[in-house]
Amino acid sequence: MSTPPLASGPHGPDALRPLLDTVLGALATGTAERGGPLPAGGPDAVAARVADALGEVLPEHGDPDALRTLVHTLAAGAADPADPLCAAHLHCPPLALATAADLAAGALNPSLDSWDQAPAASALEALVTRALAARLGLADAVVTTGATEANQLALLLAREAHGAHVRLICSAAAHHSLPRAAWLLGLPDPVVLPAPNGTLDPAALDAALTELTGPLLVAATAGTTDAGLIDPLPEIAARCAAHRVRLHIDAAYGGPLALSDRHRDLLTGLDAAHTVALDLHKLGWQPVATGFLAVADPAELDALHQRADYLNADDDTEAGLPDLLGRSTRTTRRPDILKAAVTLRTLGRTGLADLIDRVLDLAQDLADRVEAHPGLELYDRPTLTTVLFRPAHASDDTVAAVRRTLLHEGRAVLGRARADGRLWLKATLLNPHTRPDDLAHLLKLAEGNTPA
Repeated sequence: MSTPPLASGPHGPDALRPLLDTVLGALATGTAERGGPLPAGGPDAVAARVADALGEVLPEHGDPDALRTLVHTLAAGAADPADPLCAAHLHCPPLALATAADLAAGALNPSLDSWDQAPAASALEALVTRALAARLGLADAVVTTGATEANQLALLLAREAHGAHVRLICSAAAHHSLPRAAWLLGLPDPVVLPAPNGTLDPAALDAALTELTGPLLVAATAGTTDAGLIDPLPEIAARCAAHRVRLHIDAAYGGPLALSDRHRDLLTGLDAAHTVALDLHKLGWQPVATGFLAVADPAELDALHQRADYLNADDDTEAGLPDLLGRSTRTTRRPDILKAAVTLRTLGRTGLADLIDRVLDLAQDLADRVEAHPGLELYDRPTLTTVLFRPAHASDDTVAAVRRTLLHEGRAVLGRARADGRLWLKATLLNPHTRPDDLAHLLKLAEGNTPA
């Protein structure tokens, strides 16, 4: 057997070209075989098809057709976020140009743990992260795998700035990664305030800040995962300032609204935060993962610094080689910044704002349709792109059964959320190519699968 070719180097593009034809063909045939937003048959059927296609994981002799077979199988068994009826989660359809940039990142394979592994990528990351932070009203940012890592980093920076007894205050609607981060970092048990309306209540927060002692960290949310709600950021920021308390804002979902002239006022108060989490693999249409933690004080990032002689020896740093180990808690890091930079540069602020405005308009359209439908009930008007609805007069068991039936049949992918003490179907609209007819079809499927 000849030595397999490499993806980079002078012969890399020639080696990749026929393989890309294979991949693209397999994606097309797999998608056609699936024929909808999700494979039919449920978990057991999908697992059986995957096992059959895979065969022996490590055979004695290799299969030259494995690339085509497994890409086809993955496409046929995928939940396709580009299908308008796949609308359960904050799982966006990635832009083609961002995916193409991601291919280049994989082929070049820079590792952002030392400058000599990623000369251009490290310079690109520094420029783009500062520009994104500035758009949010902050000073600098580091790249993360998403809000889970960003929220953990925010708590880590708070601990380093204020001590190991800093206590998290958040609402019951905050992302689960926040209390988990407090546990991972050995911080005191968080104070979780009720969120009867789905958002953090400033009056309840003020009462907690008045009563509690010691260093505190308030975490607000700009885009909850259940209903896409935004906490009252100006009031929260004012109370944090009055009590001299640190503020983190998880804007993983809603943060890109800072690019939209029509909707950026929803983020008023964001620039008062000490740290902000942002994801572009939600309302930014990037392949996973493309997350960030923005900081108001870049000096706080010094807490992440580590010394490893083989990566950032003192004499190399003194000689001018950039030190990258203070830019993440991870060591090996792929250049996720490339796809974001390509997208930002290609579409510009107005191009991205247009996509954001489109999907927010789609959510309002879907809400209008639910309100006008006598067989459906709307939870509330959407703030972002999440719409909660349910068959009218249905029990929670019926709502759950509707969702699972659609999943099992592979006809639609809807999420679920509990609000107002009831279970709701959740549509998260992130596909700017979705048409009004698609929304009508989605509601018809949900209504038509209501058990008698």
